[in-house]
Amino acid sequence: MQHPWGQAALANLVDLLVTLVEAAGAVVIFLGASVAFVQFVGAAIRGRHTVDFVPIRLGLGRFLTLGLEFQLAGDILRTAVAPTLREIAELAAIATIRTALNYFLNKEIQEARAELSGVADLTAPGRAAP
Repeated sequence: MQHPWGQAALANLVDLLVTLVEAAGAVVIFLGASVAFVQFVGAAIRGRHTVDFVPIRLGLGRFLTLGLEFQLAGDILRTAVAPTLREIAELAAIATIRTALNYFLNKEIQEARAELSGVADLTAPGRAAP
């Protein structure tokens, strides 16, 4: 059954939505990189770049993860209108790669949080450094 708007109009709407969602992902990644850069420069000027590096990486990792989610959403939208088998296969490959990237980013974020927690525990009052 044909969609009442027509296939071409629906495809144009989905193309617009894909562009908006992918642009949102790009903006999130750009903002995250910009914030991390400013924080890193500030830490370097204060001479604390080694101490402040982990929280900066954590923040950037969160932005990257969110940006990748937007990009994946755009890829899913792209295949929403009459996908071919090739488009489905490409989506599967892209989704696998982006999911793997997100997995490893999240794993690194968790490890960095644990590292930060360990540093906080060592510097807490009443704690002796090993």
